[in-house]
Amino acid sequence: MKITVVFKVLGKAVAVLTLAAAFVFLGMWQLDRANELQESKKVIPDSTIYQLADLATPAASLDSRNVGKKVQLRGNYILTFRAPNQTDLAERRSDWEVALMQVDEKSAILVLRGYWKDRLVEPQVAMSTGVDLEAVVQPRQFEDVARNAPGVISRLDSSVIVSLTDFDLYDGFLLATQEKVSEGPIIRDRIELAPPESKVGGYYWQHISYVVIWWLMAAIVLYLPFYRRRGESDTLGA
Repeated sequence: MKITVVFKVLGKAVAVLTLAAAFVFLGMWQLDRANELQESKKVIPDSTIYQLADLATPAASLDSRNVGKKVQLRGNYILTFRAPNQTDLAERRSDWEVALMQVDEKSAILVLRGYWKDRLVEPQVAMSTGVDLEAVVQPRQFEDVARNAPGVISRLDSSVIVSLTDFDLYDGFLLATQEKVSEGPIIRDRIELAPPESKVGGYYWQHISYVVIWWLMAAIVLYLPFYRRRGESDTLGA
């Protein structure tokens, strides 16, 4: 009889420990997923200079892993826009000069050249002038800070000018760091932007909430036998 009771108790203990271990394992798995998601959103410094075609494709979404990478290309500017009410790294609000650069026969990309007030610093840069550009890949802006108007764009996003050109447009834009024409480099103040924020999205916190739930369930499973035993003791004592 005692052996039966012992086996019964051991069986319950094994079942409780197995169930608690399963909940702990599930919590650890969710924690690993959360950490992987957080790591995937970190921007890793990369000093390599790429060709634009290696990082992006016209009429396709920009891979977030390529944001912040340096590119070099040659093209010519075919349209110029004023982007009002923009904010740089120093949190100065000003108007920017944004140009559409044709990079081949069928495609073009927006280039943030500099401050609007400096747009006439190199008047020899005509539409037909070839420009050697070094720049940093940036994601498109999502929030309007002005109204679209002739020659004015509300945000740095190729979708706002898609009706103005027949070219296939790249997603995002290029932050110019250096421009050269046949006469030499174009000297002007360049805009500095804050690095893209590595935002931890809702999926991260969803994983963390699952971690809490699974581990809480493990704690409950481990506590229940003691709670029942205490309840039985209180009943016998009464």
